[in-house]
Parts: sequence; structure tokens; C-alpha cells
Amino acid sequence: MPGAAGPPWPIRIGCAGWSLSRSEQVDFGEGDSVLQRYATRLPMVEINSSFYRLHVAGTYERWAASVPEYFRFAVKMPRSISHEQRLRDAMQPLEQFLAGVRALGKKLGPLLLQLPPSLAYDRATTERFLQGLRARSELDVACEPRHPSWFTTEVDALLNAHRVARVAADPARVPGAAIPGGDRTWSYWRWHGQPQIYRSAYSEQVLAGLARELQLESDARRSVWFVLDNTALGHAARNALRLQALLQQGLQA
Repeated sequence: MPGAAGPPWPIRIGCAGWSLSRSEQVDFGEGDSVLQRYATRLPMVEINSSFYRLHVAGTYERWAASVPEYFRFAVKMPRSISHEQRLRDAMQPLEQFLAGVRALGKKLGPLLLQLPPSLAYDRATTERFLQGLRARSELDVACEPRHPSWFTTEVDALLNAHRVARVAADPARVPGAAIPGGDRTWSYWRWHGQPQIYRSAYSEQVLAGLARELQLESDARRSVWFVLDNTALGHAARNALRLQALLQQGLQA
């Protein structure tokens, strides 16, 4: 299994989407599709297109059938839930979304809920949404809030009570956003590129420090999902492969 720290607390490295430029494709194996090529080297991917539109079950089934047994898909929840309904009266779009992603079967990993930067924390709204979510799904869920009001011990306690992990993000909008929160039995990380968000590559020094940090998470018996979203100029895949190699080197040292 590529990129794993070994059971039972794996470190899964992947990208936001599986698009590969021609120059990146040389780093991957052969396949009949870009997804198949991507899956020859990396063990997970975050589906972002689900944020913009619903995919039918058949699409998810086709994707699941095209990747190895160990491969997992994290799936981003639709903007209809997070940005349009802003977590209010969102059960109908949530149910439609869940009906599709369940077609991934055992290859379905966590769900990602990314909130708009303008959405401030409201306890009643958040708790009502999470109760509705948990009444419909036991899947692992990671939340990426972006308004400063979400980074408090109260919010972490509420997320933890509903078994929702808070994303560790880079760049961090507030200092607390850089570290995982909420449910700390596992962690979900999203790095978007610095200094230019979505566009900058991460240096060897930064990736080496990150590898040590992720290994500490695994050593603490937490599974890790790490997603690189610096995709605009094609840096994500190579950063992911390098981070994976650094982790494997660390395990062999």
C-alpha cells in the first residue's frame, strides 16, 4: 500500500483532485485513465468536483472500480450545504449527496465539510446540523472552518462530541487553524500552498518537518489523511510524492 505508515494507523497522502499535467504523469505508472495512473503512486484522493455538482451513483461506482483495493476517496460536501444553506435546513441536499457517495463502497474515506470564510460559528445551527448528519451517517467527517470564531475550546468540544475532526490548514487563518482539532482520534490536513495559495510549491525543508509531524500523529495511534491543494501550477502531485518518500525513509531509518 503506497504511502502508508503500516496498519493500524496509516498516513494517507494525496491531492485535491487527480489531474496530472504531462510533466507530472512521468512520475506515475500506466493506466487507462488519469485516475488509474494517479492511483499507481498515491493511496487517496480528495474529490472536489462534488462541491460544485452532484455525481450520480454510477459515476462513483466507476471511479471505485478503476482503483486498487487499498485506495480511498475523501469527498467534499456540496456548496449547497455549506455556502448556500450555510448549514441551515440542509438535510435534503445532504441526503442526496450521501446517496451518491455510498456507491464508492469500501473505498469511501472521510467526508470534508469546508465552510465559507464569512460563516461565523453559531452553536444552535452547528449542533442541529451535526445531529442531522449523525442521524444519517456514521462516516468520518472533517470540517474546515475559516471564520476566526470557530477556533475555540467550545467548538472543539462540540465537534468532538459528534466525532467530527477539525482540519489542520495551511496557510492558517488564525494560529489555531494550523493544528488538528475536534475529534482527535484521527486527523485531516489540507495544505493549500505558501506564500501563494494554490500556486506555490512547498520546499524540501518544509516537507521534511511536516513528515516528522505526521509521523508523530501516527505514533500516537491516529490515522492521518493529508491533502495537497496547491494544484494551480501542478505542484501538488510532486509535493505529495516527495512527502510520501520522506515518510517511508523515516520508517526505514
